[in-house]
Amino acid sequence: MTLIKPNFASSDFNRFSRNLPPQRSGSFEVRLAQSQAEVEAAQALRYEIFYEECGAQPNEEIARLKRDVSPIDEFCDVLVVVDKSCNKIVGTYRFMLREAALSYGEYFTASEFDVSRLLKVPGQIMELGRSCVHKDYRTKPTMQLLWRGIGSYILLNEVNLCFGCASFVGTDVSKYTQALSYLYHNHLAPVEIRAKAISAHYQEMNLLPLSEVNEREAMRQLPPLVKGYLRLGAFVGEGAFVDEPFNSIDVCIIVKKEMIKNRYTQRYTPRKATAASKDK
Repeated sequence: MTLIKPNFASSDFNRFSRNLPPQRSGSFEVRLAQSQAEVEAAQALRYEIFYEECGAQPNEEIARLKRDVSPIDEFCDVLVVVDKSCNKIVGTYRFMLREAALSYGEYFTASEFDVSRLLKVPGQIMELGRSCVHKDYRTKPTMQLLWRGIGSYILLNEVNLCFGCASFVGTDVSKYTQALSYLYHNHLAPVEIRAKAISAHYQEMNLLPLSEVNEREAMRQLPPLVKGYLRLGAFVGEGAFVDEPFNSIDVCIIVKKEMIKNRYTQRYTPRKATAASKDK
């Protein structure tokens, strides 16, 4: 069956969202990718971080291209942070709206978690994934700009719920006993929106009783991305997914609309956002 890429975008580069105005901070700009070349540059950055830095095992095509490619990319919007001083993409995120997932056939998260309860949420839902920032740019200003772009996209598309996989590097669960237990006891999603790791790769997160959870150590073990989500009031699904080829332990992150509006935008949206015109 041939997959037909739907026409949701308002820009010349045909993606899926309403057009997102670029935003700038100093020499940095956050916006959606505007060409196939920019998508490929984002994929190259993902390859550098996921495969060369974090130890994921590429398949033959990914190894040949040295880009983290997937058929699902053709059904997603790609957010990029660009260092305008050298015209280099230094951060990226991948977004998939409900309409695009229906055209592709599923969300990526569904390959690791049962997301059937999430799909019942009315209105627009959105998957967040493939997040990374170049090692030379992992600073607070870069991260805040990236989060600002995410928040703008969410509001622009009237998203009711966001979800996606967030990863711990490596597959040694013993390194993350405190963090996984902390997430289970403090941030488990309500039953009606609780995703669950698929049984073949299921890892129990309730590894320690609440009385033995050391919050300080748990925070040390948590990846920065997960901590960022928790500051927005995010939940996690039931169980973690151990992904041996990707060299990661994944949890399902879930953020409701109310949290997006009340916490996300207040923290990352400036009082007077600076919008930049689209480069030709």
